Amino acid sequence: MFGYPRVIYVGYVVATLLLGLVLALFAPHWLWLWLILAALAVVGAFDLRSQANVLRNFPILGHLRYMLEFMRPELRQYFFESETSGRPFSREQREIVYSRAAGRGDTSPFGTIRDYEDAGYNFTMHSMAPRTVDKRHARLIIGNDQCRQPYDSSRLNISAMSFGSLSANAVAAMNRGAALGQFAQDTGEGAISDHHREHGGDLIWEIASAYFGCRTEDGDFDPDEFARKANTDQVKMIEIKISQGAKPGHGGLLPGSKVTEEIARVREIEAGQDCQSPATHSQFDTPIGLLQFVARLRELTHGKPVGFKLCLGRRSEFMGICKAMVETGIVPDFITVDGAEGGTGAAPAEFSDFVGTYINDALPFVHACLVGIGVRDRVTVIASGKVVMGFDMVLKIALGADMCNAARAFMFSVGCIQARRCHTDTCPTGVATQDRHRGAAVDVMAKSLHVRNFHHATIDSFLDIVGTMGLDSPDDLTLAHIQHRPEHGHAATFADIEPAVVAGDFLEDRIPDVYREDWSMASAASFAPLRGRP
Repeated sequence: MFGYPRVIYVGYVVATLLLGLVLALFAPHWLWLWLILAALAVVGAFDLRSQANVLRNFPILGHLRYMLEFMRPELRQYFFESETSGRPFSREQREIVYSRAAGRGDTSPFGTIRDYEDAGYNFTMHSMAPRTVDKRHARLIIGNDQCRQPYDSSRLNISAMSFGSLSANAVAAMNRGAALGQFAQDTGEGAISDHHREHGGDLIWEIASAYFGCRTEDGDFDPDEFARKANTDQVKMIEIKISQGAKPGHGGLLPGSKVTEEIARVREIEAGQDCQSPATHSQFDTPIGLLQFVARLRELTHGKPVGFKLCLGRRSEFMGICKAMVETGIVPDFITVDGAEGGTGAAPAEFSDFVGTYINDALPFVHACLVGIGVRDRVTVIASGKVVMGFDMVLKIALGADMCNAARAFMFSVGCIQARRCHTDTCPTGVATQDRHRGAAVDVMAKSLHVRNFHHATIDSFLDIVGTMGLDSPDDLTLAHIQHRPEHGHAATFADIEPAVVAGDFLEDRIPDVYREDWSMASAASFAPLRGRP
C-alpha cells in the first residue's frame, strides 16, 4: 500500500517524531533545518532503491501519494460518499441500524432521497384498508413431520458468523442480545465457543466441511462428539453448510495469525497454523448423500430440525437435491439460501464479485422447485443476504422465503463501521479481530442491548409494512406484492416476471420452459449434470 512494508513506513513516522522531539528538547534552533534535511536525505536514498516506481522517480514526495491512498477509504466514506451510494451498505442503511440499535427514532425529513425511476428499484403498494398484524406472526415453527423437536423461531435471526472471524466480545454481545430478544444466533462454521454458551442465547450450530468442534484427529466427522454437543438445550437447530455467498465453492481460510490458543481449542486444530476448510464435504458427494447426512444428524440429535445452507450455483444441482427428496422421502426441515452479495469476512475478490447467484434471483427459483415437487409446505426457506430493514424482510419473504437471517446488520449493531479490515486483524472497532485489546472495545452488556433493540425495531417495521399492504400475516406475501422497475417502461410485479408453478407441477411434467432443461439434466445420484452444459 505504501510502496514499503507497513512496518518500514511506520518506522519512518516514529523516527521522524522522535527526531522532532529530540530537536525540540536539546538541539539549538539553527541545527533543526539541517538535521531535518539530513533525515529526508536518508529517506530519499532509501526511495531511490525502492521497488515502487513512484518513489524511485519522485523520492520523498512520492510518499504523499501513498499516504493519500491509505486514507482514501476513510476520506470517501466520511466526506464524499452520498447517503445512498456506499457499498456494500450505504450510509443511510448504516445510520438506520445505529439509530434502531441505540433505541432512537429512525424517521427522515423532507421525503425520500432514493431515485424512484432507477432501474432495479423495488417497492410495494399500500392498501386503503391497512391492518394491524398480530405479534404472533413475528415467529414461526421450524420442523416438518420428520422432526421430533421443532423450533419456535423468530422471523429474523443472526446469520452465520464464527468465533475467529468475530471477536469474543462481539460473539458474546450478539448471544446475549439474542437471549434478551428471544431469537437465535448461528454459530458459523467455527464451532460452539464459550462465548456462544455464556449468556444462554438460542444457537443454530453450523456444520461445515472441516467439521470444527465435532471432528476426529484426521479431520473427519465424529458422530459421538457431535451428539454430545448438539444434544444440549441451547442448540436448537443444525445447519449443514454446503457453500456461502462470499466465496461459493471455495471453502474457507482463517489465517494462522488469528488462530489463537482458544480458537484452536474450540475448533480442535493447531494454534498459529492456517485453518483451511475444504470446498467439499467428506461425508457425502451426491444429492442423495446430502439428504442421508441430514437424516443421520436428525437421528443423532433425537429429532432436532436439520437443514442445509447454500449459495445457489448450477440450477441443475439444486434440482438434483429436489429429485433426491422425491426418491428418498427425506425432506430437510429448512434450507438457508445465501446470496452471492453476502459476506461478513474476507474472500477472494473475484469470488465475491463474479461467482454465485444474487439472492433475489435465487429465492424465486428455490421456492418454485420446492413447490414443483410438492414439499414447499414442509421446508422452511431462510433468506440470508443484505437484510437490514423491515422492507428487506418483506421483499425476501414475498420472493419465496419464510424468514430471514442477517449478519452484517448485527455487526453494525455492535459497533462495526464498515472499515473493511476484517481480514487484517486490525478492525478499529474490535468486532472482527482476535486482538484482545481491540476486542475489548465491544462492551458486551451495552452492545447486547443494541442487538436486541435493532432486532425488535426491525421486526416491528416488518410487521408494520405487512399491515400497511392490507395483509393479516407475512405468510400472505407473494410475488405479486413486489413491484420491480426495469430499465425501460413501467414497473411490473415479480409475478409477471417469474414463471408460475403449482404444487406438484414438476412431478406431472408441467415444467415451465425456463426450468425444463435444468430439470432434465438434474440427477439425484450426482451433482454433475446428466448431459450438456447447465
